[in-house]
Amino acid sequence: MRDNIILECTECKHRNYTSTKNKKNQSGRVEYKKYCRFCNQHTPHKETR
Repeated sequence: MRDNIILECTECKHRNYTSTKNKKNQSGRVEYKKYCRFCNQHTPHKETR
């Protein structure tokens, strides 16, 4: 039931993180605020397809 997802920085568009999500609980795209080593700050990261 869990799917692997890739998180992409909304500022610089680098794909920094991989994670999993439960499709039953989170049907839409997820967004987390995570550290981007390219931007050198915490930025929102969105799920890519």
